[in-house]
Amino acid sequence: MVVAVKVFKKTTPNGKLTVYLGKRDFIDHGEFCDPIDGVVVLDEEYMRGRKVFGQLVTIYRYGREEDEVMGLKFSKELIIGKEQVFPMVNAKMEMTPMQERLIKKLGTNAFPLTFQFPQSSPTSVTLQPGEDDQGKPLGVEYYVRVFVGDNEDDKAHKRSSVSLTIKKLQYAPPTRGRRLPSSLVSKGFTFSQGKINLEVTLDREIYYHGEKITANLVVTNNSRKTVKSIKVFVVQHCEVTMVNAQFSKHVASMETREGCPITPGASFTKSFFLVPLASSNKDRRGIALDGHLREDDVNLASSTLGAEGKTSSESMGIVISYSVRVKLNCGTLGGELQTDVPFKLLNPAPGTVERERVNAMKKMKSIERHRYENTHYDDEDDSNIVFEDFARLRMNEPE
Repeated sequence: MVVAVKVFKKTTPNGKLTVYLGKRDFIDHGEFCDPIDGVVVLDEEYMRGRKVFGQLVTIYRYGREEDEVMGLKFSKELIIGKEQVFPMVNAKMEMTPMQERLIKKLGTNAFPLTFQFPQSSPTSVTLQPGEDDQGKPLGVEYYVRVFVGDNEDDKAHKRSSVSLTIKKLQYAPPTRGRRLPSSLVSKGFTFSQGKINLEVTLDREIYYHGEKITANLVVTNNSRKTVKSIKVFVVQHCEVTMVNAQFSKHVASMETREGCPITPGASFTKSFFLVPLASSNKDRRGIALDGHLREDDVNLASSTLGAEGKTSSESMGIVISYSVRVKLNCGTLGGELQTDVPFKLLNPAPGTVERERVNAMKKMKSIERHRYENTHYDDEDDSNIVFEDFARLRMNEPE
């Protein structure tokens, strides 16, 4: 069976230059990152006496576009990679199998384009805007820019330049480990003897998007106070490193009075289940997402994994972490007893059973949109390449 390989393309407004990319999502594996490998096809007559340059650009937007007044900017554009595409500087550069196949199929006017993400570059994150927000959303995004100019620092003209938005993502490790995150806290009272003890344990440390999170609670009341109710939240923590700002949002929550009141001398054991989903937090301002806003199957932002030997707090961009927060309401005078148990929320690694299950679900949900997924192809056959315009895939419009 021949499996078609989808290749994305985008052409400049004047039609003289076309860029092809084999995929839009590039994975940070910790020790290395997938190379950005593409091909640029040029119009032979138009390119006489001209040069073509490529750039890998990241935009870090940490403030609203509508608040930019009197020359004040709340975004940083950084060029983290440059390359002269035509005329080729290094005619013997090593090409990937995808580039070799595309050049073979597209002819002599096709030239390779390759970039590498810097090791410290942040992952792609988008902060969901509110209903009243205008302009571009906050977050970190990447795009590949190809333009015609005299030198690599020349300003790109709109008619002879093209930009393709890409994403840099992280996957979970191949194995999730056996560690069970837990927390044990106690609360004493000033004019009352004894304490209330709360122990929270999760059933695993790493969860995949869409999975059910199980929090096992054990409450022991050795005080003279009474526990009135229990609240359980999944909390998303965001740290915007550019402005040293931090904030948290509840992405799943529940409140129960089951087993309450927990009277003095009593104990209570219960498992609570929560599923944090982006679809449950639509139009909530400030929720961090993985990827583009117009996709109907977008996930919550994945937890930020630090490089080998580094913690996630040393990462750049927008650092994402998650925790399960449990609150016990001990009455008006007793206050609250609270604890947080951290965990990681990630995409399953390629090749795992969980990843195959996710891929199957995506294909079922958006089969008409022909989403790009992991594909394998026969190196000997070039007829099974399918080209698709590089634009944000539109959701199915209602009739």
